[in-house]
Amino acid sequence: MSGPSVTGPEEAELVAWLKARSERTIETACARIFLAGDIAWKLKRHVDLGYADFSTAERRRWALDRELEFNRPQAPDIYRRVRTITRGASGELCWDGAGEAVDYALEMRRFDEAAVLAVNPGAIDGEMAEALGRMIAGFHARAPLRPKGGWSALAFTVGSNAELLSDLSDQLERHRVERLIAATAIELARQRPLLEARRDAGFSRRCHGDLHLANILVEDGRPVLFDCIEFNDVLSDLDVQYDLAFLLMDLDFRDRSDAAVRVLSAYLDEAARCFPVELWEGLAALPLMLSVRAGVRAHVAAHAGDLALSRAYVETAITHLSPAPPVLAAVGGFSGTGKSSFSRAVAPGLGASPGAVVLRTDEVRKRLAGAGHVDRLSREIYTPQFYAKVYETIFATARALLLAGRAVVLDATFTEPALRDGAEALAAECGVPFRGAWLEAPLETLEARVAARVGDASDATLDVLHDQIARHGGKPVAWPKVDATTPTDVAAKAWLMDATA
Repeated sequence: MSGPSVTGPEEAELVAWLKARSERTIETACARIFLAGDIAWKLKRHVDLGYADFSTAERRRWALDRELEFNRPQAPDIYRRVRTITRGASGELCWDGAGEAVDYALEMRRFDEAAVLAVNPGAIDGEMAEALGRMIAGFHARAPLRPKGGWSALAFTVGSNAELLSDLSDQLERHRVERLIAATAIELARQRPLLEARRDAGFSRRCHGDLHLANILVEDGRPVLFDCIEFNDVLSDLDVQYDLAFLLMDLDFRDRSDAAVRVLSAYLDEAARCFPVELWEGLAALPLMLSVRAGVRAHVAAHAGDLALSRAYVETAITHLSPAPPVLAAVGGFSGTGKSSFSRAVAPGLGASPGAVVLRTDEVRKRLAGAGHVDRLSREIYTPQFYAKVYETIFATARALLLAGRAVVLDATFTEPALRDGAEALAAECGVPFRGAWLEAPLETLEARVAARVGDASDATLDVLHDQIARHGGKPVAWPKVDATTPTDVAAKAWLMDATA
């Protein structure tokens, strides 16, 4: 989105001075970025946009100092320092001289623009999505509390969207814009008690504020967040779920619901280690948050001149406010049958966008033991009591998610008939459909998969597999059978067709 043109001679001089030292300039609504070798200088525009005031040198310095402070924890190698542009005795501009301070610029390390995820969202594989979800959960857990955020911040953006989209309704479809505005207001009022309760429980924090794919890059195989909002607290002091919702909406809009639901499931498992149990019931507000984020993109796209894209975002925002009803799925089978891969493959096709939350007993077990999600646990911890506690926890979590309107996939062995009965009873209790899947494969296939497994939450060994088969092999299971030697995407598609018929 292009910003306003140069408005004064001093700003024009600064831009010309920096352009003479740069290879290329990137224009945004709030700033210009000058690229030179391995350096990028960011100069704030001399404007007051209403939501961002950079009209004085003091305001620009304040914003740049905050930008450095807010971004360095996540990207310390990128955000370097705030530089002063001074005027020498002969009138020339220079960096950090002894003369009068004319303006300020943020010095950053230049990075590969092709590494930004918005450039190639198809490159986000399962491991990257997993890493993103867990990294963002850790970022939110460390973020300072902001008791004035939460509902009030979301309400501000809802009002801003309504005003900006109303101004554009002649260029868009007026009746669709009006429908979106009315439906959003109703849902915001309905979710207010939940959002205020989440604020009081500690879910309102100083967040990124602009957490979509264009503000995430990959370096050395890991995701890096950058360019968080620093200039207006009402846009960054948010419910952490609303912060995450921008990324989820962006992925879902780009037909990457598979990545979005992997991010969401990983985020929730990691966040459950440090946030209170109200984490799960907060998913009731996710459709609203996704819709509001789509509404933001709708007016941004319209102001950039892309009306077709803007209309698509309006329709997406409307759709999010009418989410599909929840369903409980359970995927069982012996170790090595590929339950987790199958669960993740079917999750995007179940329930409200971006799909069902996957709850893995392997991950819950690590969380209850206070271990990292891929740490190995001692065999001594695997007592019958601990085994029962793990299933008790995933059932309780699934209940909270289902009551919040979120579909769930339970990923567990489910070798005990009582546990399979318990999953079906939970669906009946919550008034949602139940869909089971029992994965099967030849013993040699299971052995090969278990022996080759690395970097996964499962602690299953060949001894564990053989014990499962000795105790439960050959016993009847009523759930629909899935051939686990079939390619996962093929098997998942076929099961979904039957499950959602």
